[in-house]
Amino acid sequence: MAKRLAFCFVMLKVVIAFAETPSTLNETCIDDTGFVLQFNIYQESCPEAEAIIFSWVETAISQDPRMAASLLRLHFHDCFVNGCDASVLLDDTGNFVGEKTAPPNLNSLRGFEVIDGIKSELESVCPQTVSCADILAIVARDSVVLSGGPSWEVQMGRKDSLSASKSAAIDNIPAPNSTVATLVTSFQNVGLSLNDMVALSGAHTIGKARCTTFSSRFQRTANSNGPDINLDFIQSLQQLCSEPDSTSTLAHLDLVTPATFDNQYYLNLLSGEGLLPSDQTLVTDDDQTRQIVESYAEDPFLFYEDFKNSMLKMGSLRPLSGTSGEIRKNCRAVN
Repeated sequence: MAKRLAFCFVMLKVVIAFAETPSTLNETCIDDTGFVLQFNIYQESCPEAEAIIFSWVETAISQDPRMAASLLRLHFHDCFVNGCDASVLLDDTGNFVGEKTAPPNLNSLRGFEVIDGIKSELESVCPQTVSCADILAIVARDSVVLSGGPSWEVQMGRKDSLSASKSAAIDNIPAPNSTVATLVTSFQNVGLSLNDMVALSGAHTIGKARCTTFSSRFQRTANSNGPDINLDFIQSLQQLCSEPDSTSTLAHLDLVTPATFDNQYYLNLLSGEGLLPSDQTLVTDDDQTRQIVESYAEDPFLFYEDFKNSMLKMGSLRPLSGTSGEIRKNCRAVN
């Protein structure tokens, strides 16, 4: 069942800082029933919530730096399928096939155990209070912060879905070989703009990807010596992926600063070192997206501001409220 679309009215002060206080931002997201995502909603009902979540994320990333990108990605893949409702966390049941086995997620999404640990502790401290959807939004922010990126205040009040859809995940999550036109359509379909798409693509400044996701980068044409083609980079990827059992081989999305959330991703694109085809296409296929890439490469603070704003916008997509959802006791199953 389609969920309500939230309309967000945003007033932002430009803050050139890695972190901001609540006074720098005022945003309200209201659906057609009057439901509102709010800041600090757990201040009284579960005041330890954000500290508990941050501690778990901090520990997970200290043990595995790649986990930052994985937890951030969970929020993306959740919000793109029927809104930010934690449907991506549901295991298959007799009533539905969930999203975990959809091609964009299978053998790709990870970090579910971290979410389980967070939820278990929150349930012991404040039972059925903090939704799994809100946990995903908060861990995404914390993962960026712990990787050296900007901070923002997370809106909360989402409910968790009662079902999940493998087919919706297949249809709505952009593939790693997408063109600019396909990416723009995918983002517009969920209410995000072209600028949001380029800003949110900057999440690929951290993390890794399997050879199978970028193998089409090896397909060179007679025009392979163009200014946006980096043959040395492509040859290095070919060598990496020619090793035995390379199906599970991983490459850094950002070779220069692989574990740091910064604007290096955009500098890499301009030098032809975007790992995924859907990354490199931002500078080769469209003048408008290339101009945005160039602006982020020149001004990291502009990127941080736009990324924060786009994350807030994405995080407010179609929130569940009232009887449309619940607060799950276990993020993997409905109550």
